[in-house]
Amino acid sequence: MEDNKKQQALDYHSQGRPGKIEVISTKPCVTSRELSLAYSPGVAQPCLKIADNPEDVYKYTAKGNLVAVISNGSAVLGLGNIGPLAGKPVMEGKGVLFKKFADVDVFDIELNAKTVDEMVAAIKPLEPTFGGINLEDIKAPECFEVESQLQEMMDIPVFHDDQHGTAIIASAGFINALELTKKKISDVKIVFSGAGAASIAIGKLFIELGAKPENLVMCDSKGVIYKGRKEGMNKYKEIFAIDTDMRTLEDAMKGADAFMGLSAKGVVSKQMVKDMAKNPIIFAMANPDPEITPEEVAEVRDDAIMATGRSDYPNQVNNVLGFPFIFRGALDVRARKINEEMKIAAVKALAALTKEEVPDQVKMSYSGENFTFGPEYIIPKPFDKRVLTRVAPAVARAAMKTGVARIEIKDFHAYALELEARMGQSAEFMREIRSRLTKEKKKKIVFAEGSNSRILQAVSILNEEGKIEPLLLGDKEVIHAKMDSLGLSHLKDIEIIKPSHSENLKDYYTSFHHLRQRQGATIALSEDLMKGGNYFGSMMVMKKHADGMITGTTQNYPDCFQPIMRVTGKGSQKVAGVMIMVLRNRIIFLADCTAQRNPSTEDLSDIALSTTKLYRTLLKREPKVAFLSYSNFGSNLNEDTKKIKKAVELTKEREPSLVVDGEMQADVAVNEKILKNLFSFSSLDGEADVLIFPDLQSANISYKLLSQLAECTPIGPILAPMTHPINIVQRTSTVEEIVNMTHLTALTSEREGAK
Repeated sequence: MEDNKKQQALDYHSQGRPGKIEVISTKPCVTSRELSLAYSPGVAQPCLKIADNPEDVYKYTAKGNLVAVISNGSAVLGLGNIGPLAGKPVMEGKGVLFKKFADVDVFDIELNAKTVDEMVAAIKPLEPTFGGINLEDIKAPECFEVESQLQEMMDIPVFHDDQHGTAIIASAGFINALELTKKKISDVKIVFSGAGAASIAIGKLFIELGAKPENLVMCDSKGVIYKGRKEGMNKYKEIFAIDTDMRTLEDAMKGADAFMGLSAKGVVSKQMVKDMAKNPIIFAMANPDPEITPEEVAEVRDDAIMATGRSDYPNQVNNVLGFPFIFRGALDVRARKINEEMKIAAVKALAALTKEEVPDQVKMSYSGENFTFGPEYIIPKPFDKRVLTRVAPAVARAAMKTGVARIEIKDFHAYALELEARMGQSAEFMREIRSRLTKEKKKKIVFAEGSNSRILQAVSILNEEGKIEPLLLGDKEVIHAKMDSLGLSHLKDIEIIKPSHSENLKDYYTSFHHLRQRQGATIALSEDLMKGGNYFGSMMVMKKHADGMITGTTQNYPDCFQPIMRVTGKGSQKVAGVMIMVLRNRIIFLADCTAQRNPSTEDLSDIALSTTKLYRTLLKREPKVAFLSYSNFGSNLNEDTKKIKKAVELTKEREPSLVVDGEMQADVAVNEKILKNLFSFSSLDGEADVLIFPDLQSANISYKLLSQLAECTPIGPILAPMTHPINIVQRTSTVEEIVNMTHLTALTSEREGAK
C-alpha cells in the first residue's frame, strides 16, 4: 500500500509534461502582427515608458503579480538538507498553491548557495523582476540572517514563510483556543518544543499579541533555554532565555497552559499532558508525525484543545492559509515590506473568519463534515475561499495604515469583489449579475422550502446584501426554531407565509381552478394543491405578489416542475432548462438539459430563441448559436439530422438577425479553428456561445460530464422562457449555488413581460 502511494506521487509529478508548472502567455501571439507587438519592434514602447517612469513597470509588465519562491534546499520540511535540486518539486508546489489560492504568479528559484553571503548576493539583484520574495526551506539560523539582510536592502516584501507563515496560522488558532478556554494570553505559560525558525517566529508573534516573555519556555534538543546556558545557543535563541530552574521538557510541561510543538515525533508523553494545567492547549505541529497524537491526548485528558500539522485531524495548522493571501494583499498595494502589523492583521482576520458560518461548498470539500467554532474548529479550512477576501484586504489595510504601501485601495468592498473575480469567470460572471441588482429596487423572491437549512443560510447572505427581499413559505414556529438552531435568529423579521392560513389562499385556488378546470382541477382539488409550497409560490409570482421563486432543495426535479407548469405554463413556446457552464475563459449556455425529452423541430427553435433571450439578458451581448448533431452540414442525412436542419432554417426565419448555424458536431461548434478550416462557409463567425442539443438525453449527459471533468462552474438549470421567473435548484445545490440562482432569478424578472 505504501509503495503504491509512493508510485502515485512519482507518477503525478512525472506523467505528461514533467513537473507541476508552466509559463503561459496572457496576450495572443498567433499572427505576425501580434508577434511584432509582443517582441520587436513593439516591445520598445513600454520599455521607453518604463525608462522615463520606473513605476510604469507595474503597468506594462507582470512584476506587480510576480513572486520569487527561493530556496537552497537546506531545510526541506520533513526531509532535511536535501539540496536545491531535490528541493525543486517543493518549490514548484509552492508556486501551484500561490496561483491556486490567490492568483499570484511565481518563478521558483533554487540556489546552489550555502552561506548567508552567497544567498544574499544572489537574491538582492532580483529586485527589478519581482514584486515580492518568498524564502523557503532554508535552515536556521541562516534563514534569519538572510531575511534580515534582504529586508534592509530591498524595497519589496521579503518573507520567510517557514517562520512567519506558520506563526500567523498558529497564532490565529491559538487566540481562538484561548477564547474557548477563557484564558488570557498575558497570563498563560506556554512551552515550546523546538527552537528553530518557526518556533522563534511564533514566540515573537505571541509577544506582539500580549504574551509575557517570562511565560514562554522554549526547549530544544538540549533542554530548556535558560539564562547562562552555553551549549547549543545562538543570538536568536538567547532572546528566549529565561531565569528558571527547569532543565527538561518534562519539567517545563508541569502546570503549562499551552504547548507549541515544532520538533519531532513522540517527544511528548501522556504523563506530560496529564501534568499540564486545566483546559490545556496543545499544538503538536511536527510533520509528518506530531509530538503526540490526539488519540494519545484523549486517553488522559478530556479538556484539551488540539491542533496538528496534519489534514486527517481537526485544526490543521497549514501555511496555505497564510502566504498566498498575505502576498496578495501586499502586492495589491505595492507594499515595500511585510511588517508586524500586517502579520497581526492576518492573524486577526483568520481568527475572526473561524467564527463565521461555514459555507456548504467548504463542507462538501471535507465529505460534508459540519464545522462550528469550537474545540475541533479553531482554524479555517484551506479550501475555504473566503480566506482570500478576508486576509488579503486585512493585510492591505495594515500596509496602508503603517505607511509601507505605495498605492491605496479606496473601496475595499470593490476590492473584495475583484479578488473573487481573479479566481475565474464564475466569480466575475456572478459579480456582474450582483452589480446589476440594486438596493433601491429590491426584488421579492419567494422560497417554497422556507424551513430548509441551506435556504435559510442563503437567505441570510441575501438579506445582508440587501438587494433581495426574501419571502419564506412554511410554518412560522418551525422556521423560527430552525433559525435559532442555525444561529440565524436575526432573520426573524423576514416575512413567513403559511399557505393554508394565507388570506390569499381562496383567490389563488379559485384562479387555479379557472385555469385548470378542464384538466380535472375541481375547486376542492385546487384548494388542496394550493396549500403546497410549489403551487402557492408559483401563484404568488403569477399574481405579481413576488418577482420570482426558488424551489428544489428537498424535492426531485419533476415534482417541482409539474406544479410550476400547471400554474404558469400556458403559452406557445416550450420551456427549456438552460445550464450555464462557466469555464475559466468563456461562458457557454447549454439547452435543453432538463425539460423537453424529445423536442420537435418547432420545439428546438423555441428552445434556441428562449435561450438566446436569456443569454442577452444576462450577458448583455449577442450570442452565436449552434444546433448540435452527430452530423456536419448534411454529412449524414436521415430523419434525425433533417429535424435539426429544419430547426436551424425555422430559427433563421423567425429571427433573421441571429447568428445561428447547424447541424454540426460539438467540436466544430466550440473550436473556431476546426470550423474555419473545414467549414469556412458557416455563418458562425467564431466559437458558439449557445449550444442547442437534439434531445434531453444528450444535453443532460453533456452538462453533467462537463461539470465533473472540466474546470468549470455549472449554474442552473434556469427555466426559459418564463414570463414569471421561477427556478428549480438541484437537491445537491450548495448555499452559494442557491444564492447565485436567486440573483439570476431576480435579474431575469426584469425581462420584458416579467415586470
